[in-house]
Amino acid sequence: MSTTTRTPPAPQPPQAPRTLVLVGHGMVGQRFLEALAEHRVTDTHRVVVFCEEPRPAYDRMHLTSYFSGTTPEGLSVTPDGFMAGHGIELHVGDPAVAVDRAARTVTSAAGRTVPYDVLVLATGSYPFVPPVPGKDARGCFVYRTVEDVLAIEAYAQGATAGVVVGGGLLGLEAAGALRGLGLATHIVEFAPRLMPVQVDEGGGAALRRTIGDLGLDVHTGVAGQEIRTGAAGAVTAMELSDGSAVAADLVVFSAGVRPRDRLAREAGLTVGERGGVAVDERCRTSDPAVFAIGECAQAADGRVYGLVAPGYEMAETAAAAIAAAPHAPAAAPRTFTGADTSTKLKLLGVGVASFGDALGTAADCLDVVYSDSRAGLYKKLVVARDGTLLGGVLVGDTDAYGMLRPLTGSVPPVPPEQLVLPPGAGAPAALGPAALPDDAVVCNCHNVTKAAIRGAVAEHDCTTAREVQKCTRAGSGCGSCEKVLTALVNDELAARGVAVDKGLCRCFAHTRTELYEIVRVKRISSYLRLLDEHGREEARSGDGCEVCKPAVASVFASLAPEIGAAGYVLDGEQGALQDTNDHFLANLQRNGSYSVVPRVPGGEITPDKLIVLGEVARDFGLYTKITGGQRIDLFGARVDQLPAIWARLVDAGFESGHAYGKALRTVKSCVGSTWCRYGVQDSVRMAIDLELRYRGLRSPHKLKAAVSGCSRECAEAQGKDFGVIATASGWNLYVCGNGGATPRHADLLAQDLADDELVRLVDRFLMFYIRTADRLERTSVWLERLEGGLGHLRDVVVADSLGIGAELEEQMAAHVAHYRDEWAATLADPERLARFVSFVNAPGVPDPTVRFVPERDQVKPDLTLLSGPAIPVRGTLEGASA
Repeated sequence: MSTTTRTPPAPQPPQAPRTLVLVGHGMVGQRFLEALAEHRVTDTHRVVVFCEEPRPAYDRMHLTSYFSGTTPEGLSVTPDGFMAGHGIELHVGDPAVAVDRAARTVTSAAGRTVPYDVLVLATGSYPFVPPVPGKDARGCFVYRTVEDVLAIEAYAQGATAGVVVGGGLLGLEAAGALRGLGLATHIVEFAPRLMPVQVDEGGGAALRRTIGDLGLDVHTGVAGQEIRTGAAGAVTAMELSDGSAVAADLVVFSAGVRPRDRLAREAGLTVGERGGVAVDERCRTSDPAVFAIGECAQAADGRVYGLVAPGYEMAETAAAAIAAAPHAPAAAPRTFTGADTSTKLKLLGVGVASFGDALGTAADCLDVVYSDSRAGLYKKLVVARDGTLLGGVLVGDTDAYGMLRPLTGSVPPVPPEQLVLPPGAGAPAALGPAALPDDAVVCNCHNVTKAAIRGAVAEHDCTTAREVQKCTRAGSGCGSCEKVLTALVNDELAARGVAVDKGLCRCFAHTRTELYEIVRVKRISSYLRLLDEHGREEARSGDGCEVCKPAVASVFASLAPEIGAAGYVLDGEQGALQDTNDHFLANLQRNGSYSVVPRVPGGEITPDKLIVLGEVARDFGLYTKITGGQRIDLFGARVDQLPAIWARLVDAGFESGHAYGKALRTVKSCVGSTWCRYGVQDSVRMAIDLELRYRGLRSPHKLKAAVSGCSRECAEAQGKDFGVIATASGWNLYVCGNGGATPRHADLLAQDLADDELVRLVDRFLMFYIRTADRLERTSVWLERLEGGLGHLRDVVVADSLGIGAELEEQMAAHVAHYRDEWAATLADPERLARFVSFVNAPGVPDPTVRFVPERDQVKPDLTLLSGPAIPVRGTLEGASA
């Protein structure tokens, strides 16, 4: 009997991972990478990215926000740690320059040659520059990248006027940028109207009127004929095709884009007749190993899509195709055969939206139009004879977009005229999320249907809009669907028997707005009485909570003259309700010290007062900082020093700047017509008048304002809760803007106002906000939530549609009449001064932990003292193996 011994096979070397190369890292490229990660392709592939620009993907749609304070880093759409977390190799500033399909390699400008198994082209598009003589002169730019914006900003420092060639989406964005830089701005559009692709003649006319009212000159139906230059070769003017000329120091071309398909052409891939890499329904090119997505691709329907939402769909389609198993069922693949090109934007502060068949190209369709040129409103719905909604255009008020776009292709449950008429002008349209069919696409950016949102609530136990967003990505794109998303989530929760508690907190089932009305009507000035009479049953006879106490304190302070409450926020029961900062009328800093912020109305200050601030800072050893609100903040005061510091400031004529309270902070101003050669009104005087009128006004959140003396907008009024910009005929009033983490451009509420008209409308606006806003709700968020949006706000404040205008004005007049400086009142009362001690049981002893160290000839908190000594950490845990 013989025995056969088998020799084990020799071990095989591990198979190298497949390599995927992505050429281009814009918004679509980043979405493609995220989709790859979701499909876990990054776990099995080496992923290499070539990016032409010197920074990772950023939000190109909001380039203009750079001029209102957003940094290039703030525009990023690449999450921190994403590349490293998924092992993705990103080469910024190194574009791909050649593709060898036979060898399957990509070569970059830096000389890197990377072999690929799968290649994805996401090279985007390039700006089209018309062949105008002089187009390459110094002072000519395109508007496409962060670098373009930085170059325009630098050149504009020596310019006074600019021309934008192109009146489409990007053209109006560029015009907004030039206006933000203080240039007299002209827009030249060859078509007979602005935004000819998105809006019809009526919408274009409304848009042109509103933009013209902002001080921009619009030239439609003409083209640039030639760019004139001076002796130095720099732009001096642009000649137009109608024989006229526009003086300008700077020209920005924003006349459309063309697909960047050069790499594909040179590699021998099939390209569309009018450009764009031809792809099939799975975004594969004529080479199965190569995909193309975004603006560089010609989709299966023969179109090149220049919007980000179709680009995202193509990115997800390509990622799904790459991730699919080789023998996946034929019915499984995700496909892209075309996209909805609906758009909602805010251009130069003007809301513009279009959806579906916006221009009414369908046979035998009908138009339903509402137009109010006085208010800058234009709304048009295109309907079929059977009532089916085919599309529409909205200019000036786009709040209905979130509901109308998903209804496209269906018969709305109410007559179309009710969908365009403003509140009060016709029978109310009771349209809500329930009117949408389940297959309606609510989030166009990520193709999320109503059914998917309902499923996130029903199947994944999501209970908030934020949780649904994380689950489905709905609302994480352009944000235009957020209102409908929130309403859908709340409706679905209610339908499932889950109570949606809209109460202020665990103590009150009422909202802040409801509590405001209860306090005002019943003249309640006691928190405990309000809690006992109107609190939740289980909260009555209790002490309340840290949510409702400061919110109710703010309501009492806002209504103090009307309800007979003490105007001083620290008297009696009021003192126990305040936030930490209000307890000592100062802002608490990180080392336990406080800041001192005196009011400097309009940013105007005398040399004597400047000297006083310097002397106080020197004598008390305080850190000094000039702020963006045109004030001087003093940091590092101990709580026991506050009365002595403020005694000297009050003696010099200073008042509290209310930096510690939810109240009016500042009213910034430029120097206006008094000093500036461009100024058309006295902005400093107006800013001082407004700041002194509204000082001490307690509100749901802080309030910031500004006044600019001309359209150059040096005070940044359109980024404030209320902003005023001078015109030759008076003042334009903007409302509900803000900077910060979520910046929002303010909306034009009224224009060419006389001084008294301006003050009257600001009075009404502020008191209506205080009356109806939620706790800690900025005006920008309040407006987004307000039923009817800007149109309703304009009706209430300007047209007095609710008949409460006089009442709102009386409330403001009462505030002005009863105003008293809180620090002056504190210094005049020994009992009030008694609270300003570090230790109640040792009033004269300062807090020994509040200490400082020197830095740049000033002081900073000694944080080492607070954190304690460094404790060495052993390299391994005791008992663990090395």
